[in-house]
Amino acid sequence: MKLALLLAVSGLALPGAFSVADAQEPEVKDPRGPKQARAVRVDTPPVIDGKLDEAVWQQADVISDFHQIRPGDGTPTTERTEVYVLYDKDAMYIGARMYDSEPELIASPTNRHGLGMPNDDRFVIILDPFNTGRMGYRFESNLNAMRHDALYQNPTSFQLDWNTIWDVASSVDGKSWVTEVEIPFKSLSFDPNVDAWGFNFGRGIRRRGEEVAWVSYNRTYNPSTLGKLTGITGIDQGLGLEVVPSLTGTRKERFAPDSTSQDFEPSLDVFYRLTPSLNAALTINTDFSATEVDTRQVNLTRFNLFFPEKRDFFLNDLDLFQFGNIGTSTTSNTATLRGARENGRPYFSRKIGLSSSGEPVDINYGGRISGRVGRWNIGTLAIRQDESAGVDASDLFVGRVSAGVLRDATLGMVFTHGNPASNTANSVMGADFHYLNNRLPGGQAIEGEAWYQVSDTPGLEGDDAAFGVGLRSPNAAGLRGGVGFKEIERNFNPALGYVNRTDIRDYTADLGFTRFFRGARLQSWFAGVDAQFVDGIGGDRQTEVLVYRLSEIETSSRHKAHVRYLQNKEVVQRTFTLYSEPGRQYTVQPGEYAFDQAEFSVTTAGQLTFSGGMTATVGDFYDGKRTGIASTFNWNQSRYFRLGLTHDWNSIRLPQGDFITRLSTLTTQTAFSSTLFWVNLFQYDNVSEEIGLNTRLQWIPKAGQEGFIVLNYNMQDRDKDNAFAAAAFDTSVKFRYTFRF
Repeated sequence: MKLALLLAVSGLALPGAFSVADAQEPEVKDPRGPKQARAVRVDTPPVIDGKLDEAVWQQADVISDFHQIRPGDGTPTTERTEVYVLYDKDAMYIGARMYDSEPELIASPTNRHGLGMPNDDRFVIILDPFNTGRMGYRFESNLNAMRHDALYQNPTSFQLDWNTIWDVASSVDGKSWVTEVEIPFKSLSFDPNVDAWGFNFGRGIRRRGEEVAWVSYNRTYNPSTLGKLTGITGIDQGLGLEVVPSLTGTRKERFAPDSTSQDFEPSLDVFYRLTPSLNAALTINTDFSATEVDTRQVNLTRFNLFFPEKRDFFLNDLDLFQFGNIGTSTTSNTATLRGARENGRPYFSRKIGLSSSGEPVDINYGGRISGRVGRWNIGTLAIRQDESAGVDASDLFVGRVSAGVLRDATLGMVFTHGNPASNTANSVMGADFHYLNNRLPGGQAIEGEAWYQVSDTPGLEGDDAAFGVGLRSPNAAGLRGGVGFKEIERNFNPALGYVNRTDIRDYTADLGFTRFFRGARLQSWFAGVDAQFVDGIGGDRQTEVLVYRLSEIETSSRHKAHVRYLQNKEVVQRTFTLYSEPGRQYTVQPGEYAFDQAEFSVTTAGQLTFSGGMTATVGDFYDGKRTGIASTFNWNQSRYFRLGLTHDWNSIRLPQGDFITRLSTLTTQTAFSSTLFWVNLFQYDNVSEEIGLNTRLQWIPKAGQEGFIVLNYNMQDRDKDNAFAAAAFDTSVKFRYTFRF
């Protein structure tokens, strides 16, 4: 009855929004190309000042044959875009003029380097120097000349936290905004024998919900869908040597019991290109004190949460360590939580340099050799981790190789050795296969993978393997879907990897349909169903999740809404605690539970001065009831100041009693200039009853040169009587400088 009611609600007409006659069919079936552009070599490089007024730009060819990928597919753009490409022996120079009939409405809320730009009018560059169609680099910027770079781990997903050294400047010039980009060849791996690089550009016009590309396929662009940039010869990486010394001063105070410690430590990172495409790295006395703190999560499940890597040393060349497409193959399936998607990873870098309780552990030294040799991709990592909390100092190693086979496939192997959290030895071996073909008739694509691993841990004999397969059609428009399976045996134990559930068989499936519209109000509509079924290897059902995505819409102004209906089944084998307070614990007892929930969500466009959203979840929860409200509010006051507030509230009513969980986050970002930033993160949750403040003053006079002042202050209400007391206060001052030769 409830499901029928929601189906009826989701089908209600939106007055004036669209009609069947508005449905837009693609005018161009395949806007991919083939397209080529020529990079022009110059003797004198342009000045990167965001003005495009140097005469040297007149030597460049003009690239202007752009098209829409949203809302249209291959249709003409509403505004003209012109791109120019120059280079000399040291760097590539890209200039872009993005015409805009209403320049006062250009959206640029992002005011700090290193952040994604989902709500900005942005300019995007994708480079594949090896021209393999499998991996690549992504560079983005906006009117504020903020730098955001990413590394593609495979053709369809990229690592947002990766970064390198490059420069950009932007300005408004009449009825257009202009950006100039300099990408040093010292920042890229490449094969000097390849003179035609994979290359692409994109542009976003946020107020119209318009995405623009030079080359695209099925409304997307990534390393598997690129044009060619020709004429690149005689480029130089210098000696290929980078020396990055750092100095860090820290003061740590702990209360109850009181203790104070001070430290002043130098550290050193050295990077050397053995060849233009093969890199070596050395780190000594590695320091992570300036790394951003994790965003808190409230866990209402019985499984471990997953927190992504944020430390620069481990993010470099991270794509080369990606195995089996684990963690990325089911990202569109809303029935799977992040921990379930990542389950079975043989290598998870956050296991290094952190104890099992999450406390930092010193890394004495480490080395990495990574890159490409011919058709081989190589990633090796060796770390010496210091002793801590009863665990001896340990030597850790990760090795990963893969190679392109056939036209669209990659075959690889992985090996890990060492145990950072125990004195028990451990190793893992595995092999994987990945396939992606986006040249199918009708603008369709197909992707699949298969992988197998086995671990070796003394005392755990047999049942120590994990394996999986997946097949999907990841289409942005029309019909899409996929199926996946993985089995994690009882004793599979990757000490350098991530496992949150063993002795299971995990089945996933999703099917959906997206339709784009020509109407001025509605851009796209999606409906589908996602599923996950988890069985014990013995055959008993443990988890069953069905998400009916009844209606998900996005307007041309980028407002979004969705209605979903969730059916859950959980077979709890051991008692677990949802929430505790002095003298009482709220637990879920062993047994079989079936509970349904409805979810409603509305989100306004993020480029607006004031934006936000709310998601409400109501229904059953194990043997009780749950009402949850997750809300966000953002104030883009100007290009110099942003404020964000999130609040996650859950009211849980169980036979044994009621409780409420709260998680609140307040962030502010102040840009005093394009080189000086002040960021504050305030977090509170009533599960741990901790209040945390992280404030960072960051000075970046130039990419590769950074100074930080970081303060962390935590308060805790240990007795949950609303009497908070200081728990910890840390101060760090760090300076880092990159010398390139």
